[in-house]
Amino acid sequence: MTITLIPVKGIPEVREGDDLASLLQAAADFEAGDILVVAQKVVSKAEGRVVGLDDVEASEEARELAADHDPRELEVILGEAARIVRTRPPLVIAETRHGFVCASAGVDHSNAPGPNTVVLLPVDPDASARRLADRLGVAVIVSDSFGRPFRQGTTDVAIGVAGLTALLDLRGVRDSAGYELRTTMIAVADEIAGAAELVMGKTAGIPAVIVRGLDLRGDGGASDLVMPAERDLFR
Repeated sequence: MTITLIPVKGIPEVREGDDLASLLQAAADFEAGDILVVAQKVVSKAEGRVVGLDDVEASEEARELAADHDPRELEVILGEAARIVRTRPPLVIAETRHGFVCASAGVDHSNAPGPNTVVLLPVDPDASARRLADRLGVAVIVSDSFGRPFRQGTTDVAIGVAGLTALLDLRGVRDSAGYELRTTMIAVADEIAGAAELVMGKTAGIPAVIVRGLDLRGDGGASDLVMPAERDLFR
């Protein structure tokens, strides 16, 4: 199997209301079976998920959590959090409304459209991926950088999925030694997102990557990747 990663270049700075699907269509040559990985930041910007901190008033809780950071940013984080998991001011690990457990509830000021602005996660990343997939005729992953417990560094993961299997369930399959797999499920959408990030980079200005050579067509969603509460040993 040969897998090819193709950067999608030439996308201008995306702003609220921009037709992201048209911008991607004009910049890329898609083939049947392609998977398009799109950075969360451009999806959020097109959907208007940007907050100007000048319009935010920090609460007392946000001021206590801020330490030496801007308490207005902590206020936005609190507003995006469904549950605070852990804090070490100014660090906040939170569960978002989507069920993701991540730093700052996904609120980020890197690659924001201007000073004193932060970018939020899409309201429904799976729906965002579906809209792009319907317009472009290819499977779509919306990716974002997440840290991981007990591991240094970040890696990109899938926060929105459409048109492909997100979680490959191998339970009941026998391995090469004949052993029946009992618990193995592969987060293939996360693996694809991580591979695409090697091409996107953090400063290269490449917001999307075509992944070619995989046959993972399906109807999964990133919600499939969220650990069910009853199986979460860390809650």
